[in-house]
Amino acid sequence: MPPARPQASLPRPIACFGAVHWDIIAHADRLIFRDTSTPAHLDQKPGGVATNVARVLARLGVPTTLIGVTGADPAASSIRAQLERDGVEPHLLELAGQATGQYLALHDPDGGLAAACIDDKVLTSAPADFFIKTAQQLPVGALWFVDANLPVAVLDALATIAPKAALVADAVSVAKAPRLKSLLPKLELLLLNRAEAEALLAAPADTPAQDLSADLLGLGVGAVVITSGSEPLHMRNSGQILYLAPPAASIVDVTGAGDALIAGTLAGLAREFELDASLQIGQKAAFETLQASGAVADTLSWSAIYTD
Repeated sequence: MPPARPQASLPRPIACFGAVHWDIIAHADRLIFRDTSTPAHLDQKPGGVATNVARVLARLGVPTTLIGVTGADPAASSIRAQLERDGVEPHLLELAGQATGQYLALHDPDGGLAAACIDDKVLTSAPADFFIKTAQQLPVGALWFVDANLPVAVLDALATIAPKAALVADAVSVAKAPRLKSLLPKLELLLLNRAEAEALLAAPADTPAQDLSADLLGLGVGAVVITSGSEPLHMRNSGQILYLAPPAASIVDVTGAGDALIAGTLAGLAREFELDASLQIGQKAAFETLQASGAVADTLSWSAIYTD
């Protein structure tokens, strides 16, 4: 049963701050082994957490702005053109002498990720002033989404000026999750997987999700969503604890599924759904993405994942 539609007007606008990459995705026709080449189909598209989230949000009918940093190179031009076709408003700072961030993913025939590499050095040069000035021009009432690819100085600066009860963050990876430590009291919603939560809290491996979420709420986070692969996701806020099992999907590749979960959830929140209902919408967006190639499924639309 789909969640009842709230009495909302147009969705709130959402601003996405973070990684803007050029993705190269390989789909192998046999299991990938080390020390040898493998026949595969290669695809190239824009990527990066904030970019993927922004592109999905636009497909879901949400007014969306993407704020990030690229090199001054052909990849940046291709990304900007795709964003404009998608309906995302890009605010991208092009840094001369830098290369646009790149992500390379190798997928086995079952869609599983065999290996991935990322070069996001351009973000280490990202000036906080650019993000602050752009943020100050955003519409009043917008939700702000940040990913932990951003340097700590940029994350801290954005948290200082973010509207009250409007800041959402994704931890991105085990290595980058600790960048969010100082933001925790400012976050209305934090999304991460269990390993990232353990890294952020310096908790022992295999700490139960409910213990991790309790600790994060104790540090000031408004609501926490913890995923664990194909296991039910865990959500906790001040008044609710729940687990939501994801729908079974025929996996083509896993690239972007977590970002689609975030985008679908934000699209629900932008339309004034409660968090539990928004997460169900997010799971449907992730389901569509798992069954398609690349980070943004061509089949994604608001009508595809929500019906009254």
